[in-house]
Order: sequence, then structure tokens, then C-alpha cells
Amino acid sequence: MRLCIAVLVLGMFVSCGQEKKYHDVKNDITSTVTSDKLAGILLFQEELNAEFKDPETSPLADRFRSDFETLDFFAPDTSYVIEAEFIRTPEALPFSMPTTTDRESTEVVYAIARFSINGKVHELEIYQSPDLITQEKYEDYLFLPFTDKTNGEETYGGGRYLDLRIPDGNTIILDFNKAYNPYCAYNKKFSCPLVPAVNNLDTEIRVGVKAFDH
Repeated sequence: MRLCIAVLVLGMFVSCGQEKKYHDVKNDITSTVTSDKLAGILLFQEELNAEFKDPETSPLADRFRSDFETLDFFAPDTSYVIEAEFIRTPEALPFSMPTTTDRESTEVVYAIARFSINGKVHELEIYQSPDLITQEKYEDYLFLPFTDKTNGEETYGGGRYLDLRIPDGNTIILDFNKAYNPYCAYNKKFSCPLVPAVNNLDTEIRVGVKAFDH
């Protein structure tokens, strides 16, 4: 389940041995790395589809889930698996992030991700929720919401999210192939954080989950 990004508002909306070849193939490290990246992307898609099929975890209303087969994804593209500079911001204070409802989500800017994509250098804020760090399972969880030029056309108008974990060093991997929609893109009973204007990418991110066609 996409945790902490889509919170169900109960009170308000629910009553939220391989054959020998003639020629040996040289071990290509680059090809191996690319293959591993692709496998990770396909696994993400498989797990997300399984989540949406499961009535216990799916954000879909029953009338949509009963016929659900798969979400609509862009074709995987490993050039969108980006190593970004991870600039920690230890002096940042908690703030209230607006959501799609009256609820506000308390977040802290944990770091800035600086990276180059589509020929331009970009920076995005990465957030941590003080409410989650008390839970061992999510103590290193980070949240990266963003918008880009595909929103409202090929992707959900409100932007998409990435789930991250705190890295050990000063770089972090941003795999935009794993960008997914907030739950409120599928069901209005969920309350989802709105993407801050500072996290708008002035480019197209044509990987990840596309808009949901009801």
C-alpha cells in the first residue's frame, strides 16, 4: 500500500544447465546493470497491480476493481533511473502541506535532490513525515511528490509521487519509472497531499503510471 501519501478520510467521506553456444558472450557490466534496473521496474508494476486487485489494499471502488487487470504504464525507460545529489537540510522545520481535503499533512523538507534530466538540471524537495518516523517500518521513509508537463494530458493532473528511503551517502536513486498516482486519482474518499509548486519539473516525465481511465 502507498503509505502516508493517500490517507483515507473516514469521518468526512465514508459516512477518505544452459546450452553451449558457438561463441561465448562477453560479460557486459553495463548490460547487467540495465537488466537489473528493468527487472526492478517490472517488479514494481507487478506489485502495484497486485495491490490494486486486492480488495484489502486497493483504492479502487468495487465497480472498478471487479474488472481491473492492470494500470496503464509508460514503457520502461532506464534512462529515467537517475542518480541525484542528496543535499540534507537538517535545519528545516515542520510545515503543513495542504491536501485535497481540509486535512493538512505535517512534513519536513529532509533533503534536496539535484539532478540532470532531459538536458536540464533540476532540484526537487524530498519530505519526511514526523508522524511516520516513530514507526520502525517507516523510520527511513521519504516522500517525493512532483508535477511535470505530462500532467492533465497523459498523467494525472495533480502530479505523481515517488517513495524513497534515506540513503547512507550523499546520493540517492530517483527511478521515475516508479512514479505512481495518489489514491485520490482513483477514489475521492482519499485525502492526498498537494504537490508544492517548488516541485514542478519543467519537462516531460514519460515513464511511470499514466492517468486512470474510469
